[in-house]
Amino acid sequence: MNPSTLIGIVASVLLLGVVLFFSAKDAAAFVDLPSLGIVVIGTMAATFISYPLSEVLRVFRLLGTVLRNERLHTEQDIDDLISISRLWMKSDIRKVEEALENVSNPFLKTGVQLVIDRAPEQEIVDLMQWRVSRLRARERAEAQLFRTMAGFAPAFGMLGTLVGLVNLLFLLGDGDMAAIGQQMALALMTTFYGILLANLLLKPVAVKLERRTEQRVIVMSMIMQGISMMCQKRSPSLMRATLNSFMEEHDDEINDHQGRQAYQELTEPDKATGFQLWSKLKTKLQTRSS
Repeated sequence: MNPSTLIGIVASVLLLGVVLFFSAKDAAAFVDLPSLGIVVIGTMAATFISYPLSEVLRVFRLLGTVLRNERLHTEQDIDDLISISRLWMKSDIRKVEEALENVSNPFLKTGVQLVIDRAPEQEIVDLMQWRVSRLRARERAEAQLFRTMAGFAPAFGMLGTLVGLVNLLFLLGDGDMAAIGQQMALALMTTFYGILLANLLLKPVAVKLERRTEQRVIVMSMIMQGISMMCQKRSPSLMRATLNSFMEEHDDEINDHQGRQAYQELTEPDKATGFQLWSKLKTKLQTRSS
């Protein structure tokens, strides 16, 4: 499991446990199945109305991706690019094809195969950029689904609270203060569940998926730069230095606030290519070295 995810889950459980233990007269009072049902079933119903069934089921399978510690194997991709580039410099097509069979990254394999087939560099760039744009659009939609659910959950929590308040008003005429207090507590439980579900599960999952997309797009842009250099038969040593610099700099580009804004501008499908992102990084490197 991803260490940060594990820490978050443990911290959440501890937080809820401490709050219930020290602030609640009866911790069992925070367990109300009808209130939980209104929030969960209502959120799911609204989601199924908003999105196709196939898309909802596909996105929920991504929960396993959020929990596990996914590695991108960028070092392996760079090593594969360098070794294949050396063979390509020697015009040894047969050995290039043999080495290509051992490449595990399908995006890298596609790019190298196009180079072997003597496709024009610009056509290779266009095709690979289209694949990056398609991946980005698909994964943004997946993250957006969880953000949509995070908006539904508090709304249905408030709906459950309104239902509870209606029942409460019927009890006011009886003057039974104990029953009134109990109904008021139950009415507020749906709001509690809605806020908890939205902010402790759905929004964190959406952020996790968006972060995963950012990292994958950076790696794919790095591969595109390597394929472009391979088309130009650049030195393998220069290629390694370039790609290593690319990966060293990309964390700054997607972590700090200004870097994130620049990243989002550069990775818009209709505004830029992965090579423009690389140009920005290269300019930053030159500025630092001077």
